[in-house]
Amino acid sequence: MAKQKNHWHSAGSKTRAEAYKYGYKSGLELTVSKQIEDTEYELKYETETIHYIVPERKAKYTPDFVFTKTNGSLMFIETKGRWTAIDRLKMKHVLASNPGVDIRLVFQNPNQKISKASATTYRLYAEKLGIKHVGAKVIPSEWMAECIKKGEEPKQSLNFFN
Repeated sequence: MAKQKNHWHSAGSKTRAEAYKYGYKSGLELTVSKQIEDTEYELKYETETIHYIVPERKAKYTPDFVFTKTNGSLMFIETKGRWTAIDRLKMKHVLASNPGVDIRLVFQNPNQKISKASATTYRLYAEKLGIKHVGAKVIPSEWMAECIKKGEEPKQSLNFFN
């Protein structure tokens, strides 16, 4: 499991409390981390930071999980149980500030509406932003197949931040 971190918000539920024990902020993050640990892929949780610009200020975003793809570039996986308006705006700014970044979303419920008054779901909003996403609560094997496994080296020396 990942190294324990201190988080500013309280547990609120048994699932979240269990996740906190292992350094995660949600039960979904814990579930996905266990999935990764049961594979031949290296578990990297919140190890990278992506800088982005919110109009008139610089900001940082730390994706949940990071994989190195076989071509040497990085794939970022973000898990979302709740995808708040603030989170959606942040993602929009991250994508605008980092053209070509490979960020993918694992939703707990992709059919959740972004608000009570909207017909737009998390899935539809992700599609609008051009983000690959799933709602199965796990990372698809097809995505993981794009990445190097523990002990492997990429075929090319390429990195998103180079």
